[in-house]
Amino acid sequence: MKIALIVLGVLLLLAVAAMAVFVFVVQNVEQPAYESITHDGAFEVRDYPRLVVAEVRRGGPRREALSAGFGPLARYIFAKERAGERISMTAPVTQQRPETIAMTVPVTQSRDPAGDWAVRFIMPASYDLDKLPAPAGKDVSLSEVAPRRVAAIRFSGSATDELMAGKEAELRAWLAARGLTPAAAPVYAYYNDPFTPGFLRRNEVLIDLTEGLGTTATPAPVTGVAP
Repeated sequence: MKIALIVLGVLLLLAVAAMAVFVFVVQNVEQPAYESITHDGAFEVRDYPRLVVAEVRRGGPRREALSAGFGPLARYIFAKERAGERISMTAPVTQQRPETIAMTVPVTQSRDPAGDWAVRFIMPASYDLDKLPAPAGKDVSLSEVAPRRVAAIRFSGSATDELMAGKEAELRAWLAARGLTPAAAPVYAYYNDPFTPGFLRRNEVLIDLTEGLGTTATPAPVTGVAP
């Protein structure tokens, strides 16, 4: 019995240590700055500044597309297939499937003919678009996302299709109740690696709004450059 208690104590200490490492790592990964306009429990309206992103497009189901897009982006920032310095990892990794929206709603991106997912790494704030190392091939593209107003819902759990769809529906209902108009397809944001337990994960669904940056405005366009 005494040995069992000692083993249990050691396991608990290891679990606490792992938790502390996890919290330290997550808190010290750069995330894009934003201004919080409205905060209502899990819901928030944010103003994001201009962001620079690296993007890969992949077809197929959401989770498979995310996994397939992650590799080329990781090889880009870690300089595995190109010259130049490594780029620090940031959070979140985002994913979006551009879709056609009714003509009464401004659209930031039209539907990709193949219905591909855009998987993106957000670059550290210290990098301008023209200062980033060029990708090794055509798979990774670099682009600049103009400032925009976004509605977000934050939640934990393993990012299953059912969970993401349910949270997107909650966010859309919250927007409708407040008379806010979606301006683009939802963006799914993942802040943690796949090995993080579900209850510790941070996920978000974000939707651009037509009501932008303190005024009623159409969402800013996305501009890109070829690798």
